[in-house]
Amino acid sequence: MTQALAARGVHQVAGVLLDLGVSSPQLDTAERGFSFMKDGPLDMRMDTTSGETAAEWLAAASENEIREVIREYGEERFAKSIAAKIVDARSGGEPVRTTRQLAEIVGRAVRTREPGQHPATRTFQALRIHLNQELEELEVTLPQAADLLSPGGRLAVISFHSLEDRVVKQFIRKRSAADTLPRGVPVRAADLPPPQLAAVGKAVKPSYEEVSRNPRSRSAVLRVAEKNAPSPHPSPMGEGASSPSPLGKGRGEGRH
Repeated sequence: MTQALAARGVHQVAGVLLDLGVSSPQLDTAERGFSFMKDGPLDMRMDTTSGETAAEWLAAASENEIREVIREYGEERFAKSIAAKIVDARSGGEPVRTTRQLAEIVGRAVRTREPGQHPATRTFQALRIHLNQELEELEVTLPQAADLLSPGGRLAVISFHSLEDRVVKQFIRKRSAADTLPRGVPVRAADLPPPQLAAVGKAVKPSYEEVSRNPRSRSAVLRVAEKNAPSPHPSPMGEGASSPSPLGKGRGEGRH
């Protein structure tokens, strides 16, 4: 982001909107391998010119690796059973190569699921996040976006699952916290530089009406933060400033 804008002579922007969702055309194109609703090759790569496909990864990963990815990135409570059935299938001469094949294997392992959610939803999400390093990409992108904002500029992020939202929430919280100094350092809190960001309102979620019109919006969460202006006054420790005693009074002051 920083390099692309600098190449165009842009070094500050008034706003950045990050939409972290997979696009509907990607989901609806069976050949991309993102959807358990349509049969296609088990690919799942955002960039189809590089990296392992989901089928290649599942063919080589250990049962423990598969379980941990599904558990961590899919928050799937049946991760152990799913991983075992995937390994059983490939050990029995049935390598997992298509989306329908994987969905059926997962369906046999998942005993219960939330109403309206396909049994393979969490497993497909987990594999996609892992293969494309989505959380790592987000952790790299957020600081760049914040640094590029001009004072008063806003960062808006729409996430679609709890892991993404947690990264965004923690980033905004950290960048909105005032600096702290050890006790006894002779600087007033009011004279510290302001935090880089300020959270704007609370997280925004879709209304019932919006979800009715667009079911894919049901898990969306929007968070917004605004870039603070730098401190208008210099630090009291700057040129011409004296250092107050951490005890409040100088030696001998008020003493007889």
